Amino acid sequence: MSLMLTRTGKPAGEAKLRYLDADLDVIEPGDYVTCAVTGQKIPIAALRYWSVDLQEPYVDAAAAASRMVEGRG
Repeated sequence: MSLMLTRTGKPAGEAKLRYLDADLDVIEPGDYVTCAVTGQKIPIAALRYWSVDLQEPYVDAAAAASRMVEGRG
């Protein structure tokens, strides 16, 4: 995925995505999303972990695993 820019050439800010099983659907373009666990900004090009059921992104496997464990309780 490439960096999304606004018509002014500035970064578009936070993207709004729909998380699918093996893909992403861009609702609103942007250059990052925010991790649902840590609050860290994740560049779209680096996004590898998300939950289809919860519709949220994670910065890394540890953050995703902690959310999955949290959900069982």
